[in-house]
Amino acid sequence: MKILVIGSGGREHALIWKIRQSSKVTELYCAPGNVGIADLATCVPINPDNVQELLKFAADNQIDLTVVGPEAPLALGIVDAFKREGLRAFGPTKEAAALESSKSFAKDFCNRYKIPAARSQTFTDIVSAKAYIKGHPLPIVVKADGLAAGKGVIICDSHDKAEKIAEEMLLEGSFGDSGRCVVVEEFLEGEEASFIAICDGNHVLPMVGSQDHKPAYDEDKGPNTGGMGAISPARVLTEEIADKVMNEIMLPAARGMVTEGMPFVGVLYAGLMIKDGEVKVLEFNVRFGDPETQALLARLKMDIVDVFEAAISGTLNTVSMSWDPRPAVCVVMASGGYPGSYEKGKVISGIADANALDDVVVFHAGTKDDSGNVVTNGGRVLGVTALGDDMRSAIAKAYEATEKISWDGVHYRKDIGKKAL
Repeated sequence: MKILVIGSGGREHALIWKIRQSSKVTELYCAPGNVGIADLATCVPINPDNVQELLKFAADNQIDLTVVGPEAPLALGIVDAFKREGLRAFGPTKEAAALESSKSFAKDFCNRYKIPAARSQTFTDIVSAKAYIKGHPLPIVVKADGLAAGKGVIICDSHDKAEKIAEEMLLEGSFGDSGRCVVVEEFLEGEEASFIAICDGNHVLPMVGSQDHKPAYDEDKGPNTGGMGAISPARVLTEEIADKVMNEIMLPAARGMVTEGMPFVGVLYAGLMIKDGEVKVLEFNVRFGDPETQALLARLKMDIVDVFEAAISGTLNTVSMSWDPRPAVCVVMASGGYPGSYEKGKVISGIADANALDDVVVFHAGTKDDSGNVVTNGGRVLGVTALGDDMRSAIAKAYEATEKISWDGVHYRKDIGKKAL
C-alpha cells in the first residue's frame, strides 16, 4: 500500500513510526513532515491546509490511504474532497469535524444528546457576554469558539479578567476568526484525562487511557499549551470510569452523529474532567491528541493500518486492539518562551544518544535540517517517549533520555507523570 500522512508534528512522527511497522506498507509519504519523519518516509513540501495540492499529489501518486493528523484540514473538508475523487482518507467529514471546529456546536450537541458537560453560554456580542460574566461565579472559563491550537481556553479568576479576554477575542481579534464567537462556561474541578477512540460511523473502539499535561510549567502552573507531556495509562481512568465514559459519552456521541445525518468516522477524542466518580466532557477533538498519541502508539502492539482500514470500511467490530502492559511517558521539550514568542534555528544535540536507550523513541515536532544540523523550528520541538516496567521507571527513563538532549533556551516540565504516582 501507498500511504500518505498529513502533518508535521510529534503526533505525525508517531503515526509514521507506527505505520512504518506495517507489513502492508510499500511506500510512505508525509506532507510536509519534519527531520525525524524524513528518516522513515518521503517528505512532500505541501502545507496541510492546501487541500487541492494534497488531493492532486494523492491522485497523481495513486495513494491507497491518507491519514489526516491535524484538525485544520479536517475542518476545511479534506476528507470530503478525497471522497469525491474516490480516494480513501481516514478522518471525519467537514460537517462531523464541527465537534472540534465549533465549541458552540459541540455544546449544543451535548445538550441535545444529554452528554454530561459544563454549563455554558455562547456569545457574539461583547455587551451580552459581559452581562453574563458579571453574574457568573468564579473561576470562569472563556473559550474561543473555533480552532486555536490548544491555546484558546483561558481560566479566569476575576470578572475583570474574563471580560478583558472576551473583549480581546470579540473586539480585537486575538484569536482571529476562531474568536469571533466565544463560549463562556463554568469551571469544572477534578482531574483531567483523555479518552481517545476510533469510530467507523456505527462502532466505537476505545484506546487505552491517557493523560495530557497542558500548562506550561510544573505543578500545572502557567498558560495553557498544546501539551507539555503525556502518560498512558491514566490512573484516574479506572475500568469503572472507562465504562461510564463509553456508555454516557462516546456511544451517545456516535449515535447522535448518526441521528444528525453525519456519521462519525475517524478519531473521536473526549477531553474529560473526573471528580468523585463522575465524568464531564471538557471538549471533543476529532483527531489524535498530541502528545497523547506518542505515549499511546508506543504501547500499541498491532498493525495500526488494519484499524484505519476497518474504520473506513465500517467493520471496526471485527477488530480488537492489543496493548503493551507497560506504561509510557512522553516529555515534550519546547523552545524557551513557548507558548508565547520564541526563537527558531537553535542547534539541537544529543538526539541520537537519547534514541540509543532501550525502549526510548524521540519523536520530532518543531524541527528542520539546517546544513546538516537539526535545529528548532517550532514551539514544541521534541517528544521524548519511553516505556518502563511501571510508571515510576517509565518516568525515570523518559527523563534520562531528555537530559541527553540540549539546545540554547530549551524548556520542559520536570513533573510529567507525577500525578500518576
